[in-house]
Amino acid sequence: MTAITIGIVDDHPLFREGVSRSLSEVDDFVVVGEGENSEDAARLAASDRPDVMLLDVSMPGGGIDAIGEILSKSPRTKVLMLTASEEIGTLSSALQRGAAGYVLKGIGSRGLAEAIRTIHQGSRVVSPAMHAKILESSLRAPDPMPDSLTPREREVMELVAEGLSNKHIAIRLHLQEKTVKHHMTQILLKLSVSNRTEAAVKWRHKY
Repeated sequence: MTAITIGIVDDHPLFREGVSRSLSEVDDFVVVGEGENSEDAARLAASDRPDVMLLDVSMPGGGIDAIGEILSKSPRTKVLMLTASEEIGTLSSALQRGAAGYVLKGIGSRGLAEAIRTIHQGSRVVSPAMHAKILESSLRAPDPMPDSLTPREREVMELVAEGLSNKHIAIRLHLQEKTVKHHMTQILLKLSVSNRTEAAVKWRHKY
């Protein structure tokens, strides 16, 4: 079994050490580095290139701003925000910057391990509590429906709603990944949403 390498960046030492200890007890996980700020996150990305980077939102230097730096230094790294922030705007910003997941710090060790495996396999993870907030927000807002989507865009949305990444959607539909990205851009515009998670929520609500 190939180990999943993990970096952990959080400015609360006791929390960080607890997460590190918990994940180190999982057979196929290896914690390769820790840090407490955005500079540490960039350094870890460049030196260790972990499969998954756990990142706090409110750490020094800003977790959201660190996402792009991490991905520029290690494009294959999947960023999982592990945070106490339940703000929809923060979630949207994280996903727009390239985070593969967003979970709250109340998550248990088993749930965190599952989230890490899920994003490592190419799917996106958002905490159920945040999904509920997105749904509540979308139901209050004017609700552009997916009736204007083309047949191909509808096929893409079906797979987005299943949690597939652009890469896996491209494979499933026998398309190039850049073509899927183009379809996603059009879908987000037509549904008046800022990211694929909000699009999936509206899609499920409609269908």
